[in-house]
Amino acid sequence: MTTGCPLPEAEPQTGLHVLRGLARDRSLLTAMSIMRDEVGPAFRITLPGFQPAVMVGPDSNRQIMVSQRDHLSWRKESDPVTKLLRHGVLVEDGDSHARLRGHMEPVLLKPQVVHHVPAMLAYTDRVTAGWADGATADMLVEMRRLALLIFMGTLVDVEFGPDMDRLWRPILRAIKYISPGLWIILPNMPRFGYRAALDELDAYLYALIRQRRAQLAGEPPADTTKPAHDLLTQLVRAPEMTDDLIRDQILTMLIAGHDTSTALLAWVLHLLGEHPDVMARARAEVDAVLGAAEPTAANVEHLEYLDAVIKEALRLYPPIHVGNRIVADDAVIAGYELKAGTRLMASIYLTHRDERYWDAPAEFRPERFARDAERPAAFTYVPFGGGPRVCIGATFAQVEARVVLGRILQQFDLTSTGRRVHAYMGATLEPHPGVFLRVQRRQR
Repeated sequence: MTTGCPLPEAEPQTGLHVLRGLARDRSLLTAMSIMRDEVGPAFRITLPGFQPAVMVGPDSNRQIMVSQRDHLSWRKESDPVTKLLRHGVLVEDGDSHARLRGHMEPVLLKPQVVHHVPAMLAYTDRVTAGWADGATADMLVEMRRLALLIFMGTLVDVEFGPDMDRLWRPILRAIKYISPGLWIILPNMPRFGYRAALDELDAYLYALIRQRRAQLAGEPPADTTKPAHDLLTQLVRAPEMTDDLIRDQILTMLIAGHDTSTALLAWVLHLLGEHPDVMARARAEVDAVLGAAEPTAANVEHLEYLDAVIKEALRLYPPIHVGNRIVADDAVIAGYELKAGTRLMASIYLTHRDERYWDAPAEFRPERFARDAERPAAFTYVPFGGGPRVCIGATFAQVEARVVLGRILQQFDLTSTGRRVHAYMGATLEPHPGVFLRVQRRQR
């Protein structure tokens, strides 16, 4: 192993600041921001039972995501995310990950994703039909409802509306189960109140798998060289995929996929509400490009300013704000020695706000991502990760965001109520306590 330097640690008073931050809002984001300011872009948090290495910046991102990835593992058996997702693609390593990704990825490539644009539009219209003129809507809740309908209706090919109310709480409990909390510092702490909700969610998913197997059994053999239109069918067709493995992949995509889309859509709407000038420009583009026509896979490609708004929201508030790894064997990352078993955290949030690489990094400036703007340096902008394990749902999420946001801006005027919002780290980085906007249907 190449020799490196030991990671710097904080002074005792900084550790106390971190502990207070964790106690105040249970947010590792607060802790890491304090450490980055007081120690630098690579450091070790030293708390009882929790001593991760944290790295910020493109060099460490490149090594963690690409050149040194073979020294790192995504899986830690004691973490709640592994216990919940079991053998989901997100928490598998090596050949197992590659096989699972190979089954799933064909359904999530752009030629397949654009097939779902009409359904994305229909679900958007269904949710927004309930918005009363002049009323205030919590866009965090509304976008979660929409993201769930879209995910289940497209990638699982089931109508989720009748089950939404019954499964709303189990889904939120599953998200909370994997969200950061005291289990990070006290990994053996008993966790009560989850089992019934998780069992209900499992029962629903296993029933869907059995139903799909029964449906496919009565159909002519499919051409397995062509991907199915939906993920559930694709997985059921694969002979080696057991019901348990299919459950793990669908639950992984349900939790990770819908929650990241929820956060992204809610943050964009919050930022538009906070910046009426940006809202007006984005709406003008929608009017010019779409007019009164429905969003399609073709015309949303021309919403370039809206795309820049989405990218800037992802920079400021990446839903997956930190990449978690476990050092599998002794390694040197960005010049620092890391022992096997160390938890390594690549802070995407802090990289996206690093003044070494971004001008006025705390400001919302969609023009950073204009067509003629200088591209961010490699690995300074990684909202979907990077390298061979780049987010498998990145294309789906970006198409979905353009369709949903384009349709909302086409049909509604949105006004901020002025309620303060802060970033809260649940399973994803979400706007807390919500995004409260006054809605008014536009007259044409």
